[in-house]
Amino acid sequence: MIILGIILLVLGFIFGIPILWTLGIIIAVIGAILAILGATGRAVGGRAHYY
Repeated sequence: MIILGIILLVLGFIFGIPILWTLGIIIAVIGAILAILGATGRAVGGRAHYY
């Protein structure tokens, strides 16, 4: 999810599409939160790891 968020951020910046920029930020933040929770050993939604 983090990589997808970064790709959307870059595409939004290159093409000047604000909705891609916003979605990229949201997806990257959610991916980072899930990665941190998974790294601490805390299962989120029944899964310990999110890739």
